[in-house]
Amino acid sequence: MDRLTEMEAFATVVDQGGFTDAARKMGISKSAVSKHVSSLESRLGARLLNRTTRRVSPTDIGLAYYDRARRVLNDAGEADNLVTSMQSAPSGILRIAVPTDFGATHLSPVLGDFLNCYPDVSVNMVLKNRYVELISEGFDLAIRMGEMDDSSLRARKICEATQRLIASPEYLAKHGRPARIDDLNDHRLLYYSHNAASSVWRISAPSGEQRQVRSSSWFSVNDGQSLLTAAINGLGIAYLPSFLYAPAMKAGLVEDVIPDLPRDVQSLYAVYPAGRYTQPKVRALIDFLVEQFSGRSADDW
Repeated sequence: MDRLTEMEAFATVVDQGGFTDAARKMGISKSAVSKHVSSLESRLGARLLNRTTRRVSPTDIGLAYYDRARRVLNDAGEADNLVTSMQSAPSGILRIAVPTDFGATHLSPVLGDFLNCYPDVSVNMVLKNRYVELISEGFDLAIRMGEMDDSSLRARKICEATQRLIASPEYLAKHGRPARIDDLNDHRLLYYSHNAASSVWRISAPSGEQRQVRSSSWFSVNDGQSLLTAAINGLGIAYLPSFLYAPAMKAGLVEDVIPDLPRDVQSLYAVYPAGRYTQPKVRALIDFLVEQFSGRSADDW
């Protein structure tokens, strides 16, 4: 007989307290349930149930076996549900947290194509310039830039972007071009203001050393597009990702301030809670984003 069916018959008898209710629960005859349990006891060489005319209860050995058998049966049920879920069409509300700059300039324009592909999915996109707690704040997925240091989350790389010091030709003509990182302290610097860490620039020197630039801000704002606009208008030097500055650089509106510096390349990731399986709607969006952005080089925006 099938070992899993024997386990199920035995566990159901224990759960229901008798053969009659177990048979009703399983949708088979009482004699079939009894046959499965007897076959299990014979195979194991142990009596698992105490049988009286009034009640059925597990023996000590039967109780220990029941605990393990129930776990096996639960795992088998989850495995079946996993296959069913993974083959089902993506559906439901997909709540995602995205950095404001990337979400507004690059994700919003392509989400329409995603929704057209998956009409049973609706997206609630929240633009935030901070790391959200996915589970406690109710997010299915987040887009993050930089190294992933949270082992409780799964991450899939979407694309890369470079970070550069940029300024307008007019600003550099008026204030001079810094030759070294240390020269930045004598210039007007444009900062993000959404948290304390964003007022510190970590820049790679030609030696490969990571340097930190701290300076009182000439202008600060909690929005990257506004920083780019400030740089284009000659207010100072900004340190921005290529997905923001690339169009302006191609148009000649801004320049690389210190071209000899190594390019700082950072990856953008889709991160989501670790679990036994990934929901179809989450998997569908990640696959879509990888297809949309992974073909780009770090400077190609």
